[in-house]
Amino acid sequence: MTVSSKPFRLGLIGARRYVGTELIRLLADHPSIELGLVSSREREGLPVHDFEPTAAKGLRYVNATPEQAILEDLDVLVLALPNGMAAAWAHAFDLAGSRAIVLDLSADFRFDTDWHYGLPELNRRSTDRHKRISNPGCYATAMQLAIAPMRGQLAGAVACFGVSGYSGAGTVPSANNDPDNLRDNLIPYALTGHIHEREVASRLGCEIHFMPHVAPHFRGLSITASLPLKSPITSSDAEAHYRNFYQGEPLIGIQSNAPWLSAVANTPSALIGGFTASEDGNRLVVVSVLDNLLKGAASQALQNINLALGLNETTGIL
Repeated sequence: MTVSSKPFRLGLIGARRYVGTELIRLLADHPSIELGLVSSREREGLPVHDFEPTAAKGLRYVNATPEQAILEDLDVLVLALPNGMAAAWAHAFDLAGSRAIVLDLSADFRFDTDWHYGLPELNRRSTDRHKRISNPGCYATAMQLAIAPMRGQLAGAVACFGVSGYSGAGTVPSANNDPDNLRDNLIPYALTGHIHEREVASRLGCEIHFMPHVAPHFRGLSITASLPLKSPITSSDAEAHYRNFYQGEPLIGIQSNAPWLSAVANTPSALIGGFTASEDGNRLVVVSVLDNLLKGAASQALQNINLALGLNETTGIL
């Protein structure tokens, strides 16, 4: 583990969005990383502290270009931008020969083999010090955590029913993040071909049928996964297998009962449980829940940043 007397400097591009807010809050308590650049076009010139009370006073939002960010001598650049906007930033830092770690929170590089796919519990290696990191999707994280322990036993497509709070629909107003529209409601969307369906299929090498829905709560998501199996299993054996698979993982909890969203909201942890085998044992149902803004985005990004900097993985998280 690296110990640095001088804080690492981090730049955040797209700071007005929900995940940017969460990352600013996490970094306020991080002993080894400080915010050196906070970029938001809409809030240019305004004090960050006015919107994010945990941020250091004196720091102001800027509307940075990639060229300006390169001059900031950053150790880490976090791109919290909508899909389709990260490439220009990554390309500029590559051309400049920047030493900065670039972490992208969008889907832009999740299928790019030149970028590290940062789901630590499934692809962590002690020697990894990656410079280009793609943060997994929130739903994709929950699905992979639920499916990965049984990946070698799958006999066919995995069906995943997903429900997320409306923060997952972003800050741009739409029917899927309008509290009035969502009141006493559950909205299905993108029922085939969702990008997280393709993301999980590409990472785990199996067929995924994903059916996402938006619910009236603000944060947290739940996945109920139905796994067809090659060989029969009992519910108790499945639970024991998952406990062994995730043994020692500080941010993964395993429980017998199906976990509730309220148990993970505002926490960096994922919970997996509800292990239920069919009568013949050839189908297993598993429930996975996490906070879509934290383990599904900001705190997982900080996990990846800590690992890339050689810091303890959970610094500033636990």
